[in-house]
Formats: sequence, structure tokens, C-alpha cells
Amino acid sequence: MKKLLVLFFFLTASVYAQKEMPNVSLKSENNKSYNVKNDFAEKDKIYVFTFWATWCVPCINELDAINQHYAEWSKELNMEVIAVSIDDTRTQKRVKPLLNGKKWPYTVLLDTNQDLKRALAIANVPYTVVVKNKKVVYVHNGYSQGAEKELYAKLKTL
Repeated sequence: MKKLLVLFFFLTASVYAQKEMPNVSLKSENNKSYNVKNDFAEKDKIYVFTFWATWCVPCINELDAINQHYAEWSKELNMEVIAVSIDDTRTQKRVKPLLNGKKWPYTVLLDTNQDLKRALAIANVPYTVVVKNKKVVYVHNGYSQGAEKELYAKLKTL
């Protein structure tokens, strides 16, 4: 079973590796518009898109865990985290209060119509997409305590 999971992960990662980011525009929590392909395209900078929702406890745990190391990681690795909320019209009113309480330093985008989620064929959250030079170089689905260390190790190889 473990070999099957490793094979599945490898195949999933290789499907997305080197795929270009889709040309999708989203609004930030401050209503600023961002094109995910063009606005996050600084040469050799690493962009970590973390897909989350207010109702997803593992998502929030992942973002909190990354936040504990974010200042040092972003200096060392020239990276930026973009937290993409997939909350829909029923739950999006919870996003701002949660952000006010968390005070995360991330750029937060709202994918209320789930356009970016669909374009990247994301089934569920938490989901992480690492982009460098407009190409998807790594994907990871799920979160368990300590997984941020694996993410950091992967980012150091890019």
C-alpha cells in the first residue's frame, strides 16, 4: 500500500511539474485584482500558493505552521506565500474576521467562484502549489503536523 501511495504521489507531482500557471484573475481580501500568472512572476522567486477555507482546520493549521517560519524562509529563499481562500458565497463572510485574528503576513486571494481551483484540478484542501518562473514545480495535498518542514526542504532544492 505504501508503494502505491508513493507511486500515486510521484505521478500526481509529475503531472503538474512544469505546467504553467493558468491565466486567472482573483481579488484580494482588500478588493485588489491579481492575475496569478502574471502578478506572481518575478524571475527565480518561489511562490507558494496554499489553498484553504475557513471551515478547514488542517488548512488553518498549515498556514499557522508556515507563519511560524515565514520571516526566515522568505529572506533565505526569496519566496512568498499566497493564501488562496476557496470559501464560497455562504462562508466568505468568515474570511475577514479570521484574517483579522490571525494577522498572517501573506497575500490572501479569494477564489469564491473556484476558478483557480478548477483550473488547477484541485479536488480538496489543504492543497499547496509551488510556482517558480510561472511553472508549477511542486504540488502537495493535505497537511499533518510537521509537513511544513517537508515543504521547506523541498523549497530549498528549487
